[in-house]
Amino acid sequence: MQVIDGSGHIMGRLATHIAKQLLDGEEVVVVNAESIVITGRREQILQDYKERRDRGVAGRNRFGPYYPRMPDRLFKRTVRGMLPFHLPKGRTAIKKLKVYMGVPKEMEGTELIRIEKALDRGATRKMHLGDVATWLGADF
Repeated sequence: MQVIDGSGHIMGRLATHIAKQLLDGEEVVVVNAESIVITGRREQILQDYKERRDRGVAGRNRFGPYYPRMPDRLFKRTVRGMLPFHLPKGRTAIKKLKVYMGVPKEMEGTELIRIEKALDRGATRKMHLGDVATWLGADF
């Protein structure tokens, strides 16, 4: 089992790395999900997430798709989008992923892994996943 520290990682790069590990059968735990970085213009990021969120609003379409607000669930949904979750191998893979905000007490003594390929190298236009979640209405 790998415990990955999400703070300072770019969301898409980290999600692809984790998706490959999950398809290989490994268990992955991601902590500090609220500190994962999304690169791009702030207005564009917020507009994209608002459109995704509004697609599943109960007044418009009662059948979904429902999109999460919390940062841990937003990241898990991103990884799920990179897996063939309609197939049995994708279903078993997504069950092996655990995402937490902050570091839970049972994970405090473990070594946190950082993925060098996914680290933020000083992008000027970026936003943290926790800020997006707060803008969407999450209360954490």
